[in-house]
Parts: sequence; C-alpha cells; structure tokens
Amino acid sequence: MRGVSQTKDIELEASYLHGELIAAYLHLPAADGAPSTRCEEAGPGLVIDFASDGRPIGIEVTTPRLVTVIAINEVLSKLGMPTMSERDLAPLKVA
Repeated sequence: MRGVSQTKDIELEASYLHGELIAAYLHLPAADGAPSTRCEEAGPGLVIDFASDGRPIGIEVTTPRLVTVIAINEVLSKLGMPTMSERDLAPLKVA
C-alpha cells in the first residue's frame, strides 16, 4: 500500500507493507522526472538523490523509524528547500 502527501511542491511518498512503514521518498521541486545519477548519505536513514546536472531531486528515507522531522528539515534547509511541518510528515509516523 502506498500513501502520498504533497506540500510546498515537495511530495512525500510512503510505502507500507502489512501496515508497517518500510520506506519513504521525498520528491523535491523541479525534479521533472530526472533519474538519479548520484546518491549521498545525509544522516541515519536519509539519502539524497542527485540528477546528472547536480541538482537534488529527492530524499530517500531508508529507515523511517530512525528519521525525525528535525533531521529531514535540516537536510531540506541545507539543500535550499522549504522545510516541512510535523503534519506534512505525519505519514512517516502513522504506522
């Protein structure tokens, strides 16, 4: 089952298996469907995907139980992106 939440041009896609959140992905603004050509670890459970031109296109949440709203917002801020509220990221804490 997949859940999607969109806010401030950042789309959160959460993937669940048997009611348990197993992964999530933040699609960043202006990704335009560009494929990831490089990844960079951004902290426990967070990986930034970059397009071939160097722009960030998404953030993988590989270990949702370890990730906090504060950690996600720190990464977004470093990338020059708008931050998200607890409510925006609620799907990460539902399961």
